Amino acid sequence: MGEPNDEYESGENRSEAAELVASLHALIDRLAATDLSRCTDAELVEVARAHEKAMNRLVHAGDRQLVEISDRGLPRAMGYRSLSNFLNIELRVSDPGRRRAQMKATAQFRQLDGRPAEAKYPALAAAFAEGAVGYAHVRTAVDVLDAIPVAVEHDRKLAAQETVAELAGKHTPAEIGQLGARLLAHLDPDGDLVNDRDRKRRRNLWLNRQGVDKMSKLTGHLDPETRGLLEVALAAWAKPGLNNPDDPDSPWGAEEHTDAEARKAAADRDARSQAQRNHDALRALLKAVLEDGLLGKTHRGLPVQLIIKVDFEDLCRHAGVGVTATGSLLPISDVIRLAAQAQPWLSVFDDAAGVPLFLGRGRRFASTGQRLASFARPGGEYCSAPGCDQPATQVEMHHSKLDFAKGGLTDITELAPACPKHNRMVSDRPGDYTTGVHLAGPDAGRTWWRRNGSPGAPPNPARVHRLPDVGRIYHQRLSQVRTRIHGPAHSGEAGREPPAGASDRYDYAEVIPPPISIVESRLALAIVLNRRRTDGTTGDR
Repeated sequence: MGEPNDEYESGENRSEAAELVASLHALIDRLAATDLSRCTDAELVEVARAHEKAMNRLVHAGDRQLVEISDRGLPRAMGYRSLSNFLNIELRVSDPGRRRAQMKATAQFRQLDGRPAEAKYPALAAAFAEGAVGYAHVRTAVDVLDAIPVAVEHDRKLAAQETVAELAGKHTPAEIGQLGARLLAHLDPDGDLVNDRDRKRRRNLWLNRQGVDKMSKLTGHLDPETRGLLEVALAAWAKPGLNNPDDPDSPWGAEEHTDAEARKAAADRDARSQAQRNHDALRALLKAVLEDGLLGKTHRGLPVQLIIKVDFEDLCRHAGVGVTATGSLLPISDVIRLAAQAQPWLSVFDDAAGVPLFLGRGRRFASTGQRLASFARPGGEYCSAPGCDQPATQVEMHHSKLDFAKGGLTDITELAPACPKHNRMVSDRPGDYTTGVHLAGPDAGRTWWRRNGSPGAPPNPARVHRLPDVGRIYHQRLSQVRTRIHGPAHSGEAGREPPAGASDRYDYAEVIPPPISIVESRLALAIVLNRRRTDGTTGDR
């Protein structure tokens, strides 16, 4: 089976839509190469205005294509767990969640009889199709319209929708939000129409993706009871002097369980803002819940604890990140600090381990030890299916070589993480997957996935879910940049690069700072002993 774009690239048997998109790209190439200096000021402004309008129209037209893709079930047929996952990976849509919300409000989906249904907000959809509004206007307008109470009469809702669409075509997104608040005041001047049904419909809490600084934004709408409970918790745990991670002498927990004098002294030293105290109180509350065991003992076979995986070289260099079983990234400094207080699990892959990892036919489901060992292996922090980003806490253990029902073994060498969707897509049917384990080569021990083609079709390639080694790429680029700036290193120069084969020992010895914890002390000792063994020297152990 050829690649999806083979037919498109060959220029044969194109549909009209494909021809139009090709012409559009050619037109964009011409526009990008146009000499704008020949435009008058007025003409340049008009060109920019028309360009933005065309971009809005293109986004709306693109939503039609996404609806068609969704209606045909192409994302699941291609192995993606959801439309958002398909948009993000296959189509490179930067914010699939917002794109789906936009489509839900302004696109026309098919009804059960196959006919297109009217858009949720027809007036807004029409303005979007004309290019009068952009996606930011649509997003703000939808926020206003979704806040209309359920009890508002139908005719007033329609009038409100058309009003918001008209406002969106003339005002900025920020102004739309302000004007929308006025509109809602006209629809429900006394606030009597908002009821529990509205509050339940709008309640949500989102933990957004981590930024490049590894910080995460928390957004949501809390119902009155949840807000009240949170306020009580923060009132007790977010007081000045309490739960301050920057002060080792700060009392931990609720106020009534702390010493009054220590609390007062800590409060005098506390320079945090109220928002920072709220953050630290929430962290302390979550740690208390975990330590008290209120979340249970296991989740999908993994202990309900903060489980972190880190590369040994990253630890030695104090660079890179650790990966949690839930998929979050932690700076190495945080990993070392947490490891000093943690109960360690030692992963041993070349020799024997104290935890039984080979259960054969005696057990169908993986043990906790096997789940932890699987997480520690390369790629074990996510589903092993290529392109899937489900973290270890959301996966099952898949029998990669042979299904358990067909005689497979519950051994660590035959198990791989797989999210529920991909685990159930392993079968002999076309469109599903066949899996196996590489026995040799750079991917030895890793599970491969091959999509099943129709009978007689060329076989699809076996693929391994592999993320690029960012640290290795970075250090290669760093070496190239230093060579360009300073020239190649010469023998005898201070600061020269280590010789081939000795770079790891050189880097470890140079960059590890003086140990500050028991973990770093043991790590430094292990490095020294390893260096002696490598050099052929001996010494007291």
